[in-house]
Amino acid sequence: MARPSTDLDAGREALLNCVEGLIEQRGGVSITLAELASAANMSPANLYRFFESKEALYEAVAERWFAPKIRMMEEVLASDLPIREKFNAFYARRLRSIIAFYAHDPVLAQSYIELGREHMAIVRGYIDLADHFLARLVAEAKDAGYFPGLSIDETVSLINLMLQTFCDPELIIMLIHSVSEKKLARVIDAIFDGLRGDAAASHLSVVV
Repeated sequence: MARPSTDLDAGREALLNCVEGLIEQRGGVSITLAELASAANMSPANLYRFFESKEALYEAVAERWFAPKIRMMEEVLASDLPIREKFNAFYARRLRSIIAFYAHDPVLAQSYIELGREHMAIVRGYIDLADHFLARLVAEAKDAGYFPGLSIDETVSLINLMLQTFCDPELIIMLIHSVSEKKLARVIDAIFDGLRGDAAASHLSVVV
C-alpha cells in the first residue's frame, strides 16, 4: 500500500532541511546519498523512497532555492502594475531577497552559489524559465510602444546583458556594496528610454 503523498512530502522536506544543515557545515561540497542517509539516521534503502538518485536530490535542492523567486516573478507578471513598474518589480523583488538571504547567512549563500556552479545543468532550466517570463514582459512592453525595431528575442538578450549584475546571485554578492534598488531603477529607466533597434538608436558604426 502506497504511503500518502503528504507523508512523502514531509519526509522530503525533512531531508532537504538536513541537506541545508550539511551545506552549512561543509560548504558547497556535493553530498552523497549515503552521507545524507547517515546524517538523517536513515538507511540508504529508505532514503531512495524519497530521492531515487543524487541528481533527483539536487533537483529538489534547486527547486527549493528557486521556488520563492519563481513565485515573485509570477506574482509580478499577474499584477496590474504599469509596465515600467512591473519591469522594475520583476528584478527588484529578487534582488532584495538575495541581498537579505546573504545578510542573514553569508556562508550558506556562498555555499549555494558553489553548488549552483557544480550543478549548472539543473540551474540552467530555471534561468531559461526566467527568460521565458522576461519575454512575456518584453512582449507587454512592446505592445505599449517600447523597444521599437527589436524582436522579443533581441530585446531579452540585450536586457540580460544590461541587468545581469542585478539578478545573478554570484555577481550581486561580489558587488554587494555597489548594487542597489535605486541603481536598478535608473538602469531600467535607461533601458525603457533608450533601447531601440531602429537607425535612430545608435550614433556609432559597427567595426568588423
